[in-house]
Amino acid sequence: MRGMVRCDLGHGAQPPRGWRLAWYEPRRRVGVFFPAPLHWLARGLRELAWRMGVAWRAPTREKHDVFDLQRVYREKQKLAGEYSRGYLQGWQECFDTWVETIDTVSDDDEMRN
Repeated sequence: MRGMVRCDLGHGAQPPRGWRLAWYEPRRRVGVFFPAPLHWLARGLRELAWRMGVAWRAPTREKHDVFDLQRVYREKQKLAGEYSRGYLQGWQECFDTWVETIDTVSDDDEMRN
């Protein structure tokens, strides 16, 4: 029955007369052909089934809200991490400058004595 209504052909194969490409499956590298008036119907049914599957597997509103809250929390954590790294780097630079100043003052005091 499948060969009478549907024909799967690989690259270079010629479809029978009156058959049209309904869709192409890149993973299998196969074109799926149906007789001329049915190829539109088959394409439409396949698209409808795909859209129904996407809608059925979509997260509910509550799960979507949870995903949003997790995203906002991750963004806040990222900003806090960036701020703390910048703060610590600034503190380290300030401390290094202070140590250099103290060393310079100590060296100057030793040279005067």
